[in-house]
Amino acid sequence: MAKVRFEHVRKVYENGYVGVADADFEIAHGEMLVLVGPSGCGKSTLLRMVAGLESITSGALAIGDRIVNDVSPRDRDIAMVFQNYALYPHMSVAENLAFGLRLRGTPKAEVDRRVAEAATMLDLGRMLPLKPAQLSGGQRQRVALGRALVRQPAVFLLDEPLSNLDAKLRLSTRVEIAKLHRAVGATMIYVTHDQIEAMTLGQRIVVMRDGRVQQIDAPMRLYERPANTFVATFVGSPKMNLLWGPLLERDGGLHVRIADGIELALAPPPALQAKLRGYVDREIIVGLRPEHLHLERDDDTATLAARVEAVEPVGNEAFLNLGCGGCDLVVRLPPHDLPVAGDDVRLGYDAARMHFFERDSEVRIDEDAA
Repeated sequence: MAKVRFEHVRKVYENGYVGVADADFEIAHGEMLVLVGPSGCGKSTLLRMVAGLESITSGALAIGDRIVNDVSPRDRDIAMVFQNYALYPHMSVAENLAFGLRLRGTPKAEVDRRVAEAATMLDLGRMLPLKPAQLSGGQRQRVALGRALVRQPAVFLLDEPLSNLDAKLRLSTRVEIAKLHRAVGATMIYVTHDQIEAMTLGQRIVVMRDGRVQQIDAPMRLYERPANTFVATFVGSPKMNLLWGPLLERDGGLHVRIADGIELALAPPPALQAKLRGYVDREIIVGLRPEHLHLERDDDTATLAARVEAVEPVGNEAFLNLGCGGCDLVVRLPPHDLPVAGDDVRLGYDAARMHFFERDSEVRIDEDAA
């Protein structure tokens, strides 16, 4: 295994389109790092640059202690798993697993040993004689993982490997990938547009948008302290609720006026309250996760008026979709005693769990921000 280092890596295409603007971060030895973001954000471009399938316009890319900008893909000591399994249909599972090793002239005994180890690790033993057409989608993806595993590369690259699987297979194969990473301790870079995959697999996550890195952090750190409104609404399902309006100070307290007659009382910690006072009479954005809103309770000191637009029961929980002063809200609730569409309700909220963002730049307002 090896670390991977991006040093101000940039990719600009011939038509001037900037695929990656300035990637500058390091992936540690044995780390599972996930690149996540919407289509066109640059995550697959970054992965392809590591693989040597995409040239680098400027900056440096290192695998281990070696700069690999001009190193051919076959000499980079990487193995890649694609969203399409790319298995040879005329070969058995065993032959598919062994093919890359045999091309490199690996001794037969070593090939057999590695294939047996991969088959055991991925529970492929009984499938070794079968052809890909005889396997399910999840089984084929496990063969593709095994083919990468037998290579024993310094870095594993996984490009949306679960996107062709149904929901049940995605879950089980996701577990297989997590187990594989723990078992082999390899450096893995995993690309996905699915933030649930990112949250459950990544030791750290790189959130990208329009070719730029928005934030790099551990999954729960991203969830609890998003750097901007894009990360706030991309990470988490349902996404974070955002309300906005001018920040007002009255009787020593801070409020955001969402609309005429609708105000949100704030209760930030003292250091952040001092920071927010610099935004009085300016618009700010307030974020609340769906689980930090609830239907009015007797102990609520402040509430919001809202109208129920739709109710979505999903088994062990339900989501209320509401309108509030021109803003859309989602509330996560237990699935019983729910209002119905068209009801007017009042919502309590956990003021201590609020997030604050600048209205213009949409970046997080923190007590320790410059």
